[in-house]
Amino acid sequence: MNKILNRARQILLAESEAIKNIPLDNNFIKAVKILYKCKNKVITTGMGKAGNIAQKIAGTLCSTGTPACFLHPGESAHGDLGLLNEGDVILAFSTSGKTREVIEMLERAKLFGIKSIIGITSHPDSVIRKLCNVVINMGEIKEPCYLGLTPTASTAVMMSIGDALALVLMELKKFSKEEFGLRHHGGYLGYKARLPHTEYKSH
Repeated sequence: MNKILNRARQILLAESEAIKNIPLDNNFIKAVKILYKCKNKVITTGMGKAGNIAQKIAGTLCSTGTPACFLHPGESAHGDLGLLNEGDVILAFSTSGKTREVIEMLERAKLFGIKSIIGITSHPDSVIRKLCNVVINMGEIKEPCYLGLTPTASTAVMMSIGDALALVLMELKKFSKEEFGLRHHGGYLGYKARLPHTEYKSH
């Protein structure tokens, strides 16, 4: 049992260290400014596990005052690219930055007048770096999986960067508790948003 718990702690430590070591720089500030000035919507995208993260970040952006939606890069090749409008901003998640479907989508997005693409990637030779206006570096990440393959530390880093973007934007927009409640009126958070005080009291 101790061996299992120790291994679990190693995994958690590896993921937390990967987050701690994200090399945030001026590109994060540039990305925030692009998103803040966006007059239309933010399109998040990613394939596989990165796509799952992109979907979550789109939801977080929506609930905190920045209209966003997820576009599956595979489905974009079969008509869903029509979601794009001039003035949208794309937020692309890809650890390798070499995923074919993501690359094709970003290349074709320019045909729809998309001028702002923000990439979140790790590999220094990522192809999507050339397709993005701004790249937020995830840093060099070693997955704690014993095969070195299962994306866990990398997805934790992606999630953290996306959350940081959403919360910084939320604060810049002076997004209020009332506005949060309008977008999230159901469940525990909806109830909490309607309380005069943030403290939750069970009944």
